[in-house]
Amino acid sequence: MPEQEKNTAHFIDLIRKSRRGKFKVYIGMSAGVGKTFRMLQEAQTLLRNGIDVKIGYIETHGRKETQELLEGLPVIPRRRLFYKGKELEELDVQAVINLHPEIVIIDELAHTNIEGSKNEKRWQDVMDILDAGINVISALNIQHIESLNDEVKSITGIEVAERVPDNVLKQADEVVNIDLTADELVIRLKEGKIYAPDKIERALNNFFQSDKILQLRELALKEVASQVERKIETELPRNASFKDERFMACISSNHEIAKMVIRKTARLASYYHSEWYVLYVQTEQERGDRIGLAAQRHLINNFKLATESGAEVIRMINNNIARGIIETAEERKITTICIGKPHLSLLKVILNTAVFNQLLNKLSEAKIDIVILS
Repeated sequence: MPEQEKNTAHFIDLIRKSRRGKFKVYIGMSAGVGKTFRMLQEAQTLLRNGIDVKIGYIETHGRKETQELLEGLPVIPRRRLFYKGKELEELDVQAVINLHPEIVIIDELAHTNIEGSKNEKRWQDVMDILDAGINVISALNIQHIESLNDEVKSITGIEVAERVPDNVLKQADEVVNIDLTADELVIRLKEGKIYAPDKIERALNNFFQSDKILQLRELALKEVASQVERKIETELPRNASFKDERFMACISSNHEIAKMVIRKTARLASYYHSEWYVLYVQTEQERGDRIGLAAQRHLINNFKLATESGAEVIRMINNNIARGIIETAEERKITTICIGKPHLSLLKVILNTAVFNQLLNKLSEAKIDIVILS
């Protein structure tokens, strides 16, 4: 691209950013900490101060104290549609854009929309609304953040299906943690302020155990601290020591290992507020007609996961994986390469030692770190 076109594209990007709505996200360690309650409290304060605020979508879960806070707030009617014989309700994105309030409250950022909706996920709806110049206040639980999926699963034993890419959270202008102690959360649960009475005992025996709550609380606090640090680095640039860090995750068609490497590299890149890439070197053995449809589908899903998490995906064909990694690392000025722990037999390790040594030697010469993620 010629220099003049680059300058014009950069100027257009600046204009779009200035017109875009501001984005505030409330984060909590679990259901019941009070994210929706806090959003409605804020909406009431904004309304009293003459701000044009409207409710786009709120889920009170039948909680009396939360329901009471809705009184007097202007609510945008939800979109009603039939799906599998049932009438369901969704956020009416077009109505929000048409009414164009100054601020709109949209709950449950990780929600999956009904099939046939314009966007698959609610966070995509929120992006459209922000692009229309409307400010959004939203909320989600820590377990819905994509790159924390594996950590959350190891803590709770549950794989969360509805997830939000890290890149969405990076676009937030403000991230606020709604914090409670484990004891306070359990008391709220026992008082029936989170779930219906018939669900309390089961919740206490599963998700709402003190050790699990404490670990999730730590994740939430760390995440918000990281977001605040990112904001300081962006808005008050004082220390440029991390600015040249560039991470590259190297993946294969092995679905589970690739997914883990992408998520962990996303966390590293987020911590250092740096650019990062995902590299897939396709060998003759991993040609499209050899790895099967399921593996191809998983590969595409992992590319999508990487893109949504903020990475640039690089695909190349090269029978020498080490050479492909080295060439890309040098070209993109990579400082750290992340790879998965190889699931190889001892014989394969020995057979691949020369290739691995070649990679290590080259990386050592180029002063590139290599991280093996278990």
